Amino acid sequence: MPHFSYRGRNSRGDLVAGRLEAADSGQVADQLLSTGITPVHIDAAAGAERAGAGAPQWWRALTAPDVGEVDLMLFSRQMYTLLRAGVPILRAFAGLQESVRNPALKGVIADLLVNLDAGRELSSALRRHPKVFGNYYVSIVRVGETTGTLAESFDRMFHHIEFERGVRERIKTALRYPLIVLAAIAIAIAIVNFAVIPAFARIYEVNKVPLPVLTRVLIATSDFFLAWWPAMLVALIALVGGLRAWVRTESGRYAWDRYKLRLPIAGEIISKATLSRLARSLAVAMQSGVPIVQGLTVVADVVDNVYMAQRIEQMRDGVERGESLLRTAAAVGVFTPVVLQMIAVGEETGELDELLAEVARMYEREVDYDIRNLSANIEPILTVAMGVMVLVLALGVFLPIWGLGKVMLAR
Repeated sequence: MPHFSYRGRNSRGDLVAGRLEAADSGQVADQLLSTGITPVHIDAAAGAERAGAGAPQWWRALTAPDVGEVDLMLFSRQMYTLLRAGVPILRAFAGLQESVRNPALKGVIADLLVNLDAGRELSSALRRHPKVFGNYYVSIVRVGETTGTLAESFDRMFHHIEFERGVRERIKTALRYPLIVLAAIAIAIAIVNFAVIPAFARIYEVNKVPLPVLTRVLIATSDFFLAWWPAMLVALIALVGGLRAWVRTESGRYAWDRYKLRLPIAGEIISKATLSRLARSLAVAMQSGVPIVQGLTVVADVVDNVYMAQRIEQMRDGVERGESLLRTAAAVGVFTPVVLQMIAVGEETGELDELLAEVARMYEREVDYDIRNLSANIEPILTVAMGVMVLVLALGVFLPIWGLGKVMLAR
């Protein structure tokens, strides 16, 4: 959309100026009037489209950056600050539109302004952008609207997104070293099979050196790689593509999400992080005033695990039948006895939201500890793998050199 520069006077009579993105000057005037600014002059901003003037609309839409987690965190924090300071919501969005640098988020805020100005609720306006605001975000905002705690809802979403992002970043950091080592091992195996073993094999063949079984196996493996590596590459690509297509299916996604929780070393971390996300999301929903049945429904979409989502839906169905949360949580079999005891105490004392938040913090501490020790747990496995590789190469490639020396001496 084009940009327009404007000058106007606010409710105190002060002269203000700025730029807005809108379909036409009439929409700019409507936005200004809705925020308490009387427009004096509106004109197309000079150079506003200079950066993309030569590019078609579809190209600008294709190359525009997406709205990321950091953008959504800043949006939530700024909305909380503005609403807590008593700024009207339309004026808050107008101010954010001016300060936001991400053009995708700027366009989203402009659409929110138009919808709010048309009389729609904020939650309904947010629901028009499902790629930016998920069901959980919209549900928390809707409850904040109905209970008059909209500012607190944005604050809770800021902390929720911050926690989710922090967990993912810590896992990526912990896996960086093992992935580098695995990549180095893969490169070393490729070099050995494509360069080292063929060179030694030619030497042994020319000098008629008797080869042990391990050396013959290595040479046969190298010959197989040299002859069939294009087919192996195609097969690998087909296998990865097939697995990704299978995971996109309903049954495949369910099986993969269930298997992830049972992976060695990483499975326990994934399970605890998922349970922490479940407990924290449900605690935030209950603290915001969401009924527990509706909270379990939206939390099922937040955990990002189909297997765990089905367990949550089983809990919701049990609560709908009139069963206690403790009974349904015990039936699904994913919580530890300590957590079940805390849920029982929470139901008895009426402080279930506080104890669920404590459950989330407990799992967070365990996840943080496991992530810090992830590299230490993986290092012995990598060390053994590298040791086995070096031993096989030493026995299979370099031992026949003794036989080569005897052949040379005999000549």
